Amino acid sequence: MTEARERIMEQLRRIESEEQVKILYACESGSRAWGFPSRDSDYDVRFIYIRPVDWYVSIFDRRDVIERPISCLLDINGWDMKKALLLFRKSNPPLLEWLHSPIRYMESPAAERIRSIAGDAFSPRSCIYHYLHMAKRNYREYLQGDLINIKKYFYVLRPILACEWTEKRGTMAPVAFPQLVRAILPEDSELKRVILHLLERKIAGDEMDLEPRIEPINAYIEEKIAYYEQAAPAMPEAGSEPALDRRLDEMFRSVLQNVWDR
Repeated sequence: MTEARERIMEQLRRIESEEQVKILYACESGSRAWGFPSRDSDYDVRFIYIRPVDWYVSIFDRRDVIERPISCLLDINGWDMKKALLLFRKSNPPLLEWLHSPIRYMESPAAERIRSIAGDAFSPRSCIYHYLHMAKRNYREYLQGDLINIKKYFYVLRPILACEWTEKRGTMAPVAFPQLVRAILPEDSELKRVILHLLERKIAGDEMDLEPRIEPINAYIEEKIAYYEQAAPAMPEAGSEPALDRRLDEMFRSVLQNVWDR
């Protein structure tokens, strides 16, 4: 276990003790999970937790998020399981990314149960809209002008490629950026070669600051943003299935009982 992982596990155990919760699942989010961290990238740790029964049996609304200040490259926060399941029901892409992160710190049977029914709640339209908005915002903020912060290409390309994956396959896109590039872009294409070269530079720790814009990438991004602005409304939308709602309710009650009965 690396020093960073030990520090993360220590913080997760401290949160369980201080907050009187059980962490059901914890993973890496952000650039490390996506496969293009910098040498000084934060560890973006996200988790799902559950509280004792009495916490939920109350007339008061209570905060359903736990956050800790960023410290020593560690950015850690989590969602209550009830909140997570409500967002899962809406096909919330950040939550789905957490559940499919390639870097996991804690995993309980509850996490696998949620993951196993992800297909029943998945909405291609919701996910494509989410990634399209992310791509448009980042493109507008970071990739305009003759000189640009070149590492920001990854934060536009990844959501664009996620849109393409979801449109073509009807499933949640993989979290890892290299997997998306290799699966979506044509073999031996110039665009693929340029993007993979950028990825090699970033992983190697090259300084990637202001450089001339890369026209083939900008042209691809602009083409895809325009396309998905037109195509997104016609994408399939998951319905609110009573059967799914019952399963999520039953799952929550079962986990709530079993976790605290141990």
